[in-house]
Amino acid sequence: MSRLMRHVTTGPYAPPVATRELTVTSADGARLHVEVHGADDAPAVVLSHGWTCSTAFWAAQTRALATDHRVIVYDQRGHGRSPAAARLPYTTDMLADDLEAVLDATLAPGEKAVLAGHSMGGMTMMAAADRPKFREHAAAVLLCSTGSSQLVAEATVVPAMKAGALRTRITRAILGSKAPLGPVTPLGKRVLKYATMGPGSAADKVEACARIVHACPRGVRYGWSHVLEQLQLDAGVGRLTMPVAVIAGTADRLTPIVHAQRIAAALPDCVGLTELAGLGHMTPVEAPEAVTAKIRELSQEYVDSQSPKGADAA
Repeated sequence: MSRLMRHVTTGPYAPPVATRELTVTSADGARLHVEVHGADDAPAVVLSHGWTCSTAFWAAQTRALATDHRVIVYDQRGHGRSPAAARLPYTTDMLADDLEAVLDATLAPGEKAVLAGHSMGGMTMMAAADRPKFREHAAAVLLCSTGSSQLVAEATVVPAMKAGALRTRITRAILGSKAPLGPVTPLGKRVLKYATMGPGSAADKVEACARIVHACPRGVRYGWSHVLEQLQLDAGVGRLTMPVAVIAGTADRLTPIVHAQRIAAALPDCVGLTELAGLGHMTPVEAPEAVTAKIRELSQEYVDSQSPKGADAA
């Protein structure tokens, strides 16, 4: 089985079949796999996944929202069905370039959408905050389980160790490891659950996340780990001038809740910080209903109300 088909194929976390698929070319020629779900005339939502994930990570949101929205999901370069870029190293500018290319290819001029990003997908929003296409199309933004800086220093994936230089070095070695993850095993699932999910996460949620993460090529995982280690996007948070909601788990070890609190305090127009008690880093999978509801709420408030249909209804 290829790495492109390792996600679960049954249950609520199995990716739905897209209405249409396309390949979008980014500024440097990188090719991006894009899927569109739902009706073409429905309000648009754009979903950007995190490090080591893929479009499959948004399966629950895609399925639920496509009933009354046009849901656009894409694989970050090197992830899922988007080939790894020939030009290295990876950079946050690439994240912004890729998002702009997806928006330009899938949205009409001036069309507004809710943009939601999980982890590195949220960092994509920060990196693109002052880009023309982003500002043209972003009616509102949802940042899920993400951070803007100090990711390695503040991560708590190393158990029973106080913050400091030693913990930072060990965390850097773990997150930046070149070692292959190999097939999904019971041990591998326990490790992934500890590092990325809340202690109460159900087995099907752990299985879904493990299959997605283990499918990411190790070279891509390693290459993007350096971007996350050196991340400095605090200024980008301040440039997100549209309404932005933040959601995060209180048991997140990769981006502890302090990141969400710091981002919410720095946003020019924060429209809510939701702290999900006992949940970890994989909030769209761990709390699919809560994340979907927040996206839908933002769409109703900032997209539907601006459309001719919404204006007539008012």
